[in-house]
Amino acid sequence: MKILNLFAGIGGNRTLWGDKHEIIAVEYIQKRAMIYLKRFPNDEVIIGDAYQYNLDHHREFDVVWASPDCQTHSCVNHFLNAQGLRRYPDMGLWQLIIYLRQFHKGIWVVENVKPYYDFIKPSFIINRHYFWSNKIIPSKGNRYGKISICNAKLKTRRTEKEHIKQMQEYHGIYDVNDRFMLSSCVKPEVGKYVLDNLLKPKQRTLF
Repeated sequence: MKILNLFAGIGGNRTLWGDKHEIIAVEYIQKRAMIYLKRFPNDEVIIGDAYQYNLDHHREFDVVWASPDCQTHSCVNHFLNAQGLRRYPDMGLWQLIIYLRQFHKGIWVVENVKPYYDFIKPSFIINRHYFWSNKIIPSKGNRYGKISICNAKLKTRRTEKEHIKQMQEYHGIYDVNDRFMLSSCVKPEVGKYVLDNLLKPKQRTLF
């Protein structure tokens, strides 16, 4: 399969995909892209605008996976707005979903967090990740449904070092010490579960 991995970050979703697919990753932040390339040297990594690359090349791929930045959509914006940080949600997320739904002839999936506002209903939900796709994937009964580091109730307050260590263990990525990069990752097992199910030939199609 030829897979386009948009907004690839450091490759949390990619971790357990193996080497049997031809994968092109697009990431606009060079530091993230270099970490991704170090982790997956057999993938082609492009530093650039994922939205534009999708417009120009999505027809060349069997599968398109996109994980746009989630900061302006996250429920944390309720808190930030009360603190005086007011911003619009980035509508690129919805542009991408609409475009892929209408024009991509292969398999596609867009991943993000639960938004803080009313939204287009996701195709399925796993862990803290919301997925919009032209395929239906079972989200009930899989063992990733109740895992969440973000909502974990800890008896003691974590230091920054402890928080990073916990996220490293959670994602299985031990050579990255950047809290933001780690928190943006899709859990590797979730990435594998979703891709494996997307590629099942009899998987139910929505559109």
